[in-house]
Amino acid sequence: MNSKYDIIIVGGGAAGFFTAINIVEKNPKLKVAILERGKEVLSKVRISGGGRCNVTHACFVPNDLVKFYPRGEKELRGPFHQFCSGDTIEWFEKHGVELKIEDDGRMFPTSDSSQTIIDCFLSATNKLGIDVLTGQSVQSIFKTETNWKIDTTTENFACQKLILTTGSNPKIWEMLSDIGHTIISAVPSLFTFNIKDSRIKDLMGLSAFANVKVKNSKLEASGPLLITHWGMSGPGILRLSAWGARELFDKNYQFILQVNWLNDLTFEETLEKLKELKLEHSKKAVSKKSPFDFPNRLWESLVLASSIDTETKWADLTKNQLINLTNQLCNGEFQVNGKSTFKEEFVTAGGIDLKEINFKTMESKLHENLYFAGEIVNIDAITGGFNFQNAWTGGFIIAENIV
Repeated sequence: MNSKYDIIIVGGGAAGFFTAINIVEKNPKLKVAILERGKEVLSKVRISGGGRCNVTHACFVPNDLVKFYPRGEKELRGPFHQFCSGDTIEWFEKHGVELKIEDDGRMFPTSDSSQTIIDCFLSATNKLGIDVLTGQSVQSIFKTETNWKIDTTTENFACQKLILTTGSNPKIWEMLSDIGHTIISAVPSLFTFNIKDSRIKDLMGLSAFANVKVKNSKLEASGPLLITHWGMSGPGILRLSAWGARELFDKNYQFILQVNWLNDLTFEETLEKLKELKLEHSKKAVSKKSPFDFPNRLWESLVLASSIDTETKWADLTKNQLINLTNQLCNGEFQVNGKSTFKEEFVTAGGIDLKEINFKTMESKLHENLYFAGEIVNIDAITGGFNFQNAWTGGFIIAENIV
């Protein structure tokens, strides 16, 4: 069977739907189809944000927003000036979906259900007459003089303009590489660190704001650090994993993590502070109560790791014990041995080389009438609604340009 369309979008996820809807709203005459290889569309939207769909982030200044993208920071500056988080909120409002801001800046539908976003997209494609075809696994893509031809397992399609929003799909990347595009190989981008260490062994669930560094590397991040039964997680660790995606992959996820539990206090400042505490609390047991802004159980564990037993009083601390404790507090070294995927939100770094895309139009620089949006390109962000924002912005720009 041969089906002809003006525009075909391959990939029935967030970017694909947003692009299709924006195109047909701007020009209802266009015949548009979305091809999805799976049985159902928008499955990643369904599970995102723990089933609530973290639509975007309340960061409204393009030059600030780009800082959340380890890959894509430079390239997204222009696009975000065209369509930013504020535009996303307005777009969804116009389509009957109200969003709310949480304390950490993440934005969700007020219904707290990703189904709201899915229903919004499905009813729009339905109303606009966009064909949504599932079970269409693309086998080949090739270009003729006038058209793009797409063969799936069951049908042959032709279109004037082809838009790929297939996320991190290795098969599609391979097809693109066959027609000359450079693909940066995919590596995991958001992951937590596996650490077996007596200092944190029984502290799962505890959280503290810390500064974390990879030893002998420039990689560094700050943020809440969460102790889990397999090691360390939380925003600070995820940030480090995103910025270090390539480097940590090359290290085979074996490295030493340096943790400053006091975040920005230096060795000297910490030692001074401990000497003051020694005078102030001379009669009290060191391990009893944390004098810093983190949990008592963590403090007790670090005190024990400094060879100070539970009965030792502040007054009796030796110079060596003070130095040990200072080291544990602001330069604790933990051996990382592998990684774990962060929830089910599997984000990868990798995709089409950014140099081969025109970010004013999201069109391929190598092939006319071929466009990309979403995670198919080598752009990724930390968790918090940023990966979706990249998808919305790309889709909007394609629609503007095509129409």
